[in-house]
Amino acid sequence: MLAQAGRAYTQVRTALSPGAREADRLAQAMSSYQGVDGGAAAASTAIYNTREPAQALANMASMTIEAVFILKDFHRHMDDPVVVRRLRDVGQKFATNRRTVIITAPEIAVPAELKTLVEYFDLPLPDRKRLQEIIHDTFTRLSKTYSLKMQLDPAGVDAMSGNLRGLTEEEADRAISQALVTRYALCPDSVTDVLDAKKQLLRHSGMLEFVEAQDNMAAVGGLENLKHWLGQRRGAWEDSAREFGLEPPRGMIILGVQGCGKSLCARAVAGEWKLPLVKFDTSAVYDKYIGETEKRIRKVFQVAEGLAPCVLWIDELEKVFAGSGPDSASADAGVSSRLLASFLSWMQDRKAAVFVAATCNNVTVLPPELIRKGRFDELFFVDLPNQAERKQIFSIQLAKRKRNPADFDLEKVAAAAKGYSGAEIDVAVQGGLYAAYSEKKPLTTQSLLDALAQTVPLSITRAEEIQTLREWARIRAVPATARDDGSVTP
Repeated sequence: MLAQAGRAYTQVRTALSPGAREADRLAQAMSSYQGVDGGAAAASTAIYNTREPAQALANMASMTIEAVFILKDFHRHMDDPVVVRRLRDVGQKFATNRRTVIITAPEIAVPAELKTLVEYFDLPLPDRKRLQEIIHDTFTRLSKTYSLKMQLDPAGVDAMSGNLRGLTEEEADRAISQALVTRYALCPDSVTDVLDAKKQLLRHSGMLEFVEAQDNMAAVGGLENLKHWLGQRRGAWEDSAREFGLEPPRGMIILGVQGCGKSLCARAVAGEWKLPLVKFDTSAVYDKYIGETEKRIRKVFQVAEGLAPCVLWIDELEKVFAGSGPDSASADAGVSSRLLASFLSWMQDRKAAVFVAATCNNVTVLPPELIRKGRFDELFFVDLPNQAERKQIFSIQLAKRKRNPADFDLEKVAAAAKGYSGAEIDVAVQGGLYAAYSEKKPLTTQSLLDALAQTVPLSITRAEEIQTLREWARIRAVPATARDDGSVTP
């Protein structure tokens, strides 16, 4: 918290984990701005009788030098009324001269008595330019201890800085240091090393998971409407698109029958656009303590923006916001409603190129303000595959399992699979392979027909629900499948 000219500034580090480096840079910037001697902001000798926070504040108030005082992790003492009173006195006294107090903390709850004196500084995650500086600084520092080689050209350093996006400065430094001491060089393999380190850090955060985007839209059978829509928006996050007058696409909701490839489509978007794919673990965002859930969702948004351009995958969206209706206060103290409000605000106002690919099985339970245009760009409905799409799915699944699709009567097996989802066709191919392997025979068209005959598809067991979903989506969503004549919806 900075007490200066009648105002107080609280610097809060909001990232995957708090770091001191950003706070120190802020303090140096403040001391330079105020014309204060930098040595005063970071004294090399301890001051007597400053172990107790209340006494430390009293000592600060008695000093007459122009200085910046940094109180690290002071948020642990903010529930002490004596400390709050002393801090208020210090802030009011410092308002009349050139002295400043900075409190750094991962999170801080400012007491009511101090709110009129407080200004927040929410430090952003380092950008690409700053990450390049950290790469060079870390290499220079470790070169004094180890014999290291710089084998990366400027393009390689730029690629490494891109892989470090979304990390704090301390986390980036740690990832770079680990890569250096592993290979004793910054080489092309180091670019991949820091990406692996970032994946581990994201996984440890408990809310975001870095997913390998190995599939692209070629791995998805049919859905030509959806593919055409995504193709039109490829590269819309680049500088040339902004100069053309375009804004980055916001996202899409993929609604449909279970097992028809919604999650595969969400993953394939990142592979098709060559962007990082981050999965939002919706179950991990909730916390038993009041207010912690809202803090976690804001942290997710900040890290996602730090990774931009990227694809943020939210699976089964209805399970996150289905309980956010007017009666949610009695069910969960209003947490779901506040979570929805935070998400809506971020979807509406964000500037970073974060494309949200959300899947949903039951859109009717979602609040209408979530699915309107402006939050998501489009709502697509994925139905059970038609004859042409089933042929494509069989061809993709057979080729994936080292079989030549031309050796099979795809027209016949696709007709036999009418009413089957893509997942059920995948299981049928697997079943045919198991049967052929156990009988020591090659996989044939008959093997696939026999496997299909042993499966009862979801279109039969949940026929009424699927028909209701189709009726809802018929006039409210854009079909992901092209028309029968092969044309796509404009």
